This record gives sequence, structure tokens and C-alpha cells, in this order.
Amino acid sequence: MQQDQTVQWFPGHMARTRRQIREYLPLVDAVTELLDARIPMSSRNPELLDLIGRKPHIILLNKCDLADAQATRAWVRHFESQGAGVLPVDCRSGRGLNAYPALVQDVLSDTIRKNIEKGMPGKPLRIMVVGIPNTGKSSFINRMAGRNRAKVADRPGVTRQNQWFAIGSGIELLDTPGVLWPKFDDPQVGDRLAFIGSVKDEILDSELMAVRLLEVLQAEYADRLSDRYGVMPQPDDMPWQVLEQIGRKRGMLMRGGEIDAERTANMLLDEYRSGRLGRITLETPTQTV
Repeated sequence: MQQDQTVQWFPGHMARTRRQIREYLPLVDAVTELLDARIPMSSRNPELLDLIGRKPHIILLNKCDLADAQATRAWVRHFESQGAGVLPVDCRSGRGLNAYPALVQDVLSDTIRKNIEKGMPGKPLRIMVVGIPNTGKSSFINRMAGRNRAKVADRPGVTRQNQWFAIGSGIELLDTPGVLWPKFDDPQVGDRLAFIGSVKDEILDSELMAVRLLEVLQAEYADRLSDRYGVMPQPDDMPWQVLEQIGRKRGMLMRGGEIDAERTANMLLDEYRSGRLGRITLETPTQTV
């Protein structure tokens, strides 16, 4: 995996994003972080917690329809134990998002009480939305704000390129232009991001990625390979051998009967990303904590 092509421009972007988050934090009551439910830890920037400090924190486990439901429940418990409000959602279909306003009210109950005591019972609850690329930040805001993206007037101290959106229930979302980038210090993080399509395929070796994905699937979800492709990996089968078995089952052959490994690899990655292999989570709290 050619990770250096992705990492080399990370520092400049991240430094600017850090400045933006610090600048806007005093203007918001809480931070909502979008994570990919299939790889919750790998799809976050670990610096965020230090940046937001003690600011109330809400985590949306997006694309939960593609993730293992049991694993998602474990992640909800894990993040709740750290003091965050957590909600599994699917921002494309809208699943779970109806519960978001109530979660905000719950997480910010102290803020609401203080606003009432100050004689400001209707003061809007303002939330900064953050997330690394492809975790669904824009989809979330579009869903919550509706097609018209009801833009609220720019607040003092906020540049015009940052937008506030009213979503009802007295809640306003802040969409900032800054982007949080993941950290690739751990090669497995880079692999997991590649598996779900968060790293451009053009800079990846698809066969290598497919083999690495199969290594995970053999260990945790071998039944999915049997159900989908009619192959049942044996304990001593190497992942590249399983890829060949899948290619042969699918008839992905070149002249002479040799397996078209690249075509098979691309098919496997596409079918994992689209959910055709079933609901699969690639990391659990016990594996990453």
C-alpha cells in the first residue's frame, strides 16, 4: 500500500484544521463526530479529543447498515463509557437520525438548564460537526438541514466560508471547511481505510488490498465467503489461494485458464464496500483499545 502518497500532505491540512477547531470551539455547545461504524477507531483522528477538551461530545456511528450489529453495540458501550453520547445511524437513508435531536437535548441538558436560569430558554444549541473524509459529514448535514439547507446568518467571529444550518428542535449545526485527516502511523489503519474506500484506489495495489482483506475475513467472517462465493477457506489456506478460488468460482479467467487476479480483487473490494458480503465490522473495541 502506497501510504506515503496520502500522508505527505497531511501535516499542513491538519495544522490549519486544528486552528479552525480551536477558533470555533468557544462558539459551540458541543461537537458531533462522524465515524464509520465498520472501523470506528481507524476512521477518527486521535487528536480530536485533545482539541475539544471537556466540550460535550456526540459520536455518530455512520453506515451502521453495513456494519456488524453486535460489534456496533459493543462500540456504543465503549464510547458511552468514555462519556460520549452515541448513536448508530445511516446518513444516506436517514436511519437513526430522528433520534439525534433528543440525544443533543440529553447531552446538553446542563447547558439547557443554565440557559433557562439566565433567562434565555430559547437559545439555540450550537453543534460543530467534524469527521475525516468519507465518514459522512456532508451527508449528515444535508439530511438534517433538508434539501434547502436552511442557512443561518453568519455569527460574529465566524468567517463567511463557515456555515450554520438550522435543523429544527432549536439546534444549529456548524459546518467548517477544515477537514480532519486520519493518521497512518499504524499500517492496519491505512489498510482498513483502504478496504472501505477512503483511500483512492488509483494509489493502491488492489490485489494486495484484497489479499489483506481476505486475511481478516478468513479469521472473522469465513461463513460470508462460503455464502457469497461458495468457497470455504481451510485453516492452512493462504489468502491469495482463497482469492484464486473466488476468481475460479466466478469464472474470472484469462486466456489459458489463469485467474484474472486484478479483476477478482476489484470485485471482492467492491462487494465488501457495497455490503453484498453482509454486515461486516473490521475492528472491535477489544482489538483497538
